[in-house]
Amino acid sequence: MVTVRNIKIGSGKGLVFIAGPCVIESENLTLKIADRLKKLSLKLKVPIIFKSSFDKANRMSLDSYRGPGLKKGLSILRKVKQETGLVILSDIHCVSQVDAASEVLDIIQIPAFLCRQTDLVVEVAKTKKAVNLKKGQFMAPRDLGPIINKIVSQGNKNIILTERGVSFGYNNLVTDMRSLAIMRGFGYPVIFDATHSVQVPGGKGTCSGGQNEFIEPLARAAVGFGCDGVFLEVHPNPGKALCDGANSLKLQRLENLLKDLIKIDKVLK
Repeated sequence: MVTVRNIKIGSGKGLVFIAGPCVIESENLTLKIADRLKKLSLKLKVPIIFKSSFDKANRMSLDSYRGPGLKKGLSILRKVKQETGLVILSDIHCVSQVDAASEVLDIIQIPAFLCRQTDLVVEVAKTKKAVNLKKGQFMAPRDLGPIINKIVSQGNKNIILTERGVSFGYNNLVTDMRSLAIMRGFGYPVIFDATHSVQVPGGKGTCSGGQNEFIEPLARAAVGFGCDGVFLEVHPNPGKALCDGANSLKLQRLENLLKDLIKIDKVLK
């Protein structure tokens, strides 16, 4: 089990949700989405962790929107924390971002593409912050073992593992639910990323596409399989989102989906 502030993740403690826009588009929009998530958390009595990226450094095209950057982005995330009290998660892409990010973030995420970058993983582990390790879409679930050991080597066992699909041919990802059980075998909480799992990498030529019609059924299946939480990128208008809109869930659909997932989890537990 991993404890982050007042949230307990894993060991049958009930579902945890990670939600927010893919990237920070503006302070106003970010705060509006965070406020909605806070109200949902209170209404449904479930923990929601706020997630948004300050810099999407792994975009395919040079012209793709990356976000406001480290300094401004962390300032906005700090404001989200102060105004809503939500636990904050974001991803980092290089060692030079670790110190500044650790001052604001409650959970530091290692992006899937960078999950094997030893220097980055070790430096994040040294902060003793909770680490959300996203399994690379090019990896088998058992391959996470050596990466987990890198984090543990720094005396940090606050580890969360996230499944986000695996590459299957060109421009396609699939989710093998068996991976959730395999990853749980390492003894750490496992999160299912229901939105990146329906991404179509490079599907639009210079950017990724997505099949967001499959977000909800895959999320239900993952909870039925026994994951500890669900990761959902949400946006009020996915069609106009500046990043990953094609695989984002419309914010207005989130409440009903969370209700379904909570019911499924209660039946199982």
